[in-house]
Amino acid sequence: MNMPSDLDISRSSPRRSLEEIAAQLGLAPHLLEPYGRDVAKVSLDALEEAGTENRAKYVLVSAITPTPLGEGKTTTTVGLGQALRHLGKTSAVTVRQPSMGPTFGIKGGAAGGGYSQVVPMEALNLHLTGDMHAVTAANNMLAAMVDNHLHKGNRLGLDPRRITWRRVTDVNDRDLRNIVTGLGGNDDGSPHQTGFDITAASEVMAVLALSTSLHDMRARLGRIVVGYTYDGGPVTAEQLGAAGAMTVIMREAIKPNLMQTVENTPVLVHAGPFGNIAHGNSSIVADRIASRCADYVVTEAGFGADMGAERFFNIKCRNSGLSPDAAVLVATVRALKAHSGRFRVVAGKDLPEEMLAENPDDVLAGAANLRKQIDNLRLHGVSPVVAVNAFPSDYASEHQAIRDIAEQAGARVAISTHFSDGGKGAVELAEAVAEAAEEPSRFELLYPDSADLRSKIETIATRVYGAEDVSYEPAAAKALKSYAENGFGSLPVCVAKTHLSLSSNPSLLGAPTGWTLPVRDVRASVGAGFVYPICGDIRTMPGLSSRPAAERIDIDDRGEVVGLS
Repeated sequence: MNMPSDLDISRSSPRRSLEEIAAQLGLAPHLLEPYGRDVAKVSLDALEEAGTENRAKYVLVSAITPTPLGEGKTTTTVGLGQALRHLGKTSAVTVRQPSMGPTFGIKGGAAGGGYSQVVPMEALNLHLTGDMHAVTAANNMLAAMVDNHLHKGNRLGLDPRRITWRRVTDVNDRDLRNIVTGLGGNDDGSPHQTGFDITAASEVMAVLALSTSLHDMRARLGRIVVGYTYDGGPVTAEQLGAAGAMTVIMREAIKPNLMQTVENTPVLVHAGPFGNIAHGNSSIVADRIASRCADYVVTEAGFGADMGAERFFNIKCRNSGLSPDAAVLVATVRALKAHSGRFRVVAGKDLPEEMLAENPDDVLAGAANLRKQIDNLRLHGVSPVVAVNAFPSDYASEHQAIRDIAEQAGARVAISTHFSDGGKGAVELAEAVAEAAEEPSRFELLYPDSADLRSKIETIATRVYGAEDVSYEPAAAKALKSYAENGFGSLPVCVAKTHLSLSSNPSLLGAPTGWTLPVRDVRASVGAGFVYPICGDIRTMPGLSSRPAAERIDIDDRGEVVGLS
């Protein structure tokens, strides 16, 4: 089947005015702050004008453990949102804003795809309303104030060897991972080692996503810990006098961005926290507005159910007070074949020819991962619906194999062709989700606030990942002791590990057992409100590939973007 490119579909799709899109949700025109013709900020006054009742069915879209190519969660999220309207329901989609690092790297953009995408894709993937830049500026201003504090006498006694705050930029640039600042003369600062992360990995981004109001964001920014004194005490952005100015920089960024799908379904795009190092979910503010305005809110969490979904439940829902009514688990033939261990999938390269051959036995050989991820949703009392994201290269026998696995596990399942058919291709999925969402809610958090940090880590490792044990390197054990002493022990945990395996080893596919989760370090995002153990080699600043997407992106003779994917 030959389809137009995503960019061509985006440009040719008929769009409605933003006032019409907002009207679907009952949002009055005065609540919109237009940024051109295709995007508008939504005033936080919408939180009050929409009332206090969360009337929507709240649906999470997650996935089995993905291949490096991704399995189409955003596309499924958009397709489901469109399909619910085919059932006569009002729906709103809430998603993260893409980072330009992956857009110009290997992965490409994150607008969805085919006939289930957010439009216009150029706006979504490139700058949008400047929220990414606001996060970058607020983060880097705090870094500048940390360095200035050292240069101007260091009255707080900040230990230069224990500064944890780094700078950020929204591009992939491995050369900035480790740098030395302050070189030059006496007026050029105090030399010390530091580095850059990608903007999506900034704690400021996580704060944006988890804030419930402008004043809550101000308080969270003030609680950010930038480093520690010689005596081991935390130094915060509030103590440095930086939190107020950071809030001013972020004052517009806290407003969600209204867009639409190719079928004119409302979309709130807001925040973009890193999926490995942070919680990988869009904002609480967007979800709260949508939940008061629509019959269904469909939101997406990064990576597999062991990653984004677990954090959605135990970090985002813990902060928002919203409870999910159902969860979609995206599965693909290629991912289950990959989990058989018989094939090697590499980002930026074509799938192996033998992997494209019809073979339902290869699908069945990867079933353990699907079963475990279904269990991970049920751990939280949420009804799972398996969405088979159908690819043109799949075979009906392979789809049936996935259906058999899901039904044997007691989950609802639907074959979905939303990529090629839009909302009508996901009607079966929408019907299954609507049925699941009507079941009595049994949602529960995995652990209480009162549990100590080690218990929280071990609960996630053993119950969600399937680990047998957890080991702590000396640096991790020391950090956990320090956090408890400094009053951070009640925070939830956000385990930073590979997204390519249920374990911390990306080469272990399926649902490995009998392994130990190695915690090599633990860091605290106190302003955002979580502690993150680092397990394995996690990069907070990606690098570019040998043939990055940036090489293909340009403008044509009419000044239009070409090569964006």
